[in-house]
Amino acid sequence: MHRRTLIALAAIATSLVSPLALSQAKDIKIALIASKTGPLEAYAKQTIVGFNMGLNYATGGTMMVAGKKLVVIEKDDQGKPDVGKSLLAAAYADDKVDIAVGPTASPVALAMLPVAEEYKKILLVEPAVADSITGDKWNKYIFRTGRNSSQDAAANAAALDQTGNVIAVLANDNAFGRDGVKAAKEFTKKAKIVHEEYLPVGTTDFTAGLQRIIDALKDQPGRKYISVGWSGAPTPFAKIADLDLKKRYGIELATGGNILPAMVAYKQFPDMEGALYYYFGIPKNPVNDAMVAEHYKQFKTPPDFFTAGGFSAAMAVVTALKKTNGDTNTNKLIDAMEGMSFDTPKGKMTFRKEDHQAMQSMYHFKIKVDPAFAWGVPELVREIKAEELVIPIRNKR
Repeated sequence: MHRRTLIALAAIATSLVSPLALSQAKDIKIALIASKTGPLEAYAKQTIVGFNMGLNYATGGTMMVAGKKLVVIEKDDQGKPDVGKSLLAAAYADDKVDIAVGPTASPVALAMLPVAEEYKKILLVEPAVADSITGDKWNKYIFRTGRNSSQDAAANAAALDQTGNVIAVLANDNAFGRDGVKAAKEFTKKAKIVHEEYLPVGTTDFTAGLQRIIDALKDQPGRKYISVGWSGAPTPFAKIADLDLKKRYGIELATGGNILPAMVAYKQFPDMEGALYYYFGIPKNPVNDAMVAEHYKQFKTPPDFFTAGGFSAAMAVVTALKKTNGDTNTNKLIDAMEGMSFDTPKGKMTFRKEDHQAMQSMYHFKIKVDPAFAWGVPELVREIKAEELVIPIRNKR
């Protein structure tokens, strides 16, 4: 009787504990770290919306892979490298996340890279851009769906690098800006870069910096351009428009894409050319169609620049987890992700095996002024396919 009682009690205990244990076993935890406050707040919010929307799409609305529930834990790094570093450590150590995604800013990402290596867990970088993230600061736990500075620079060179063009660059004084200019100089073969101007993120008065650029360009022969590589608010575009540089000095503006509110200022630069990462009206594929439709349904607006990035990161995570049948062992995930292709709103991306950078198309555009839109509309000149962009491997793996 005593033995039967023990067996019965054990059965009751098992029935009480098992559902909890099983539910815990079925959770795959993902940390999503972004600058929800600070100058890049708008970018971060788009990434978060896109990531959650992408997970829902990639899992057919179940938010599950291989019978395991996907749980997203959001964290705000405030755009501060030390905060991002500590949040990632806490995510790995305390929250026991299987994968981390983010951050928004390159300086924060660079602070986080060694943490991923220390905990031997994957950090999928989206959307931080600096080349060094998948370059000399890289480790094998780092993958990136976001484009890098070299992809930006190679694409813009395809649009701007012509004999006789003279360029002054205006960029953020941080890893994003300086890596971007370094890459631009590397990919500019025919045009001449005559000035580099770096200003802090959050700059509100661009007058002095722009005057230095004007002084460097105004007496140059050939077509003269200010090439702007800028992240964060406020942007310099309104001030550049106010100065009416084309009429006064023959100085034109060239830049990449940006979020829709920033591209309102582009309406003042009709026919401006450049290269961009994403605009909702350009890619033609089922994933982009689904994201655009869902975003309009939820928000009554089109998805933006970083919405696509978050969505792409989600597609990569789910594709990898499907390949491992839900196994979150880091080495198995790395094996699955190296060389892995996955669908995104931009079309197919592939993680390059050597440095885990997602190889992807970019888009040469020309701005059209359309009264139906509050912003300057980037019309596609041509898709610059991934295989056209000869992006150096910089990590010395």
